[in-house]
Amino acid sequence: MMNLKKFLNEFRTFAIKGNMIDMTVGVIVGGAFTALVTSIVTNIATPLLGVLIGVDFKEWEIVLPRFYGNAEPSVLSIGLFLNSLVSFVIIAFVLFVFVRTLNRFRNKQADTPAAPKQEVLLTEIRDLLKTLAEKKDRE
Repeated sequence: MMNLKKFLNEFRTFAIKGNMIDMTVGVIVGGAFTALVTSIVTNIATPLLGVLIGVDFKEWEIVLPRFYGNAEPSVLSIGLFLNSLVSFVIIAFVLFVFVRTLNRFRNKQADTPAAPKQEVLLTEIRDLLKTLAEKKDRE
């Protein structure tokens, strides 16, 4: 019974940690973003590209010959693959831009130079002397 209580407490601590919640939100937003990009590619980009090229990608298939008495012919759905490829490129590009922007933001924060050690020590000494002088004046 005690082991179960300890196990449940550890699980609660794990599940409530900020990183776990952030990761969950990221997965949910990523899924929604993937659905959005898939819709853009399937419903907008691919039809426009098909009009420009003159090919309907949805119906772009290669039917393979039947072997060994299979009732259904095998079909290579090239159009569906191209839709997936375009979706991947768009998602990869957006993630690249996001990570690049995030890294630039982090680098700008890291570039702010810290005060030299000597200046920090001198500031501390000045503050200590000021505190001592104030104490002496009160006496």
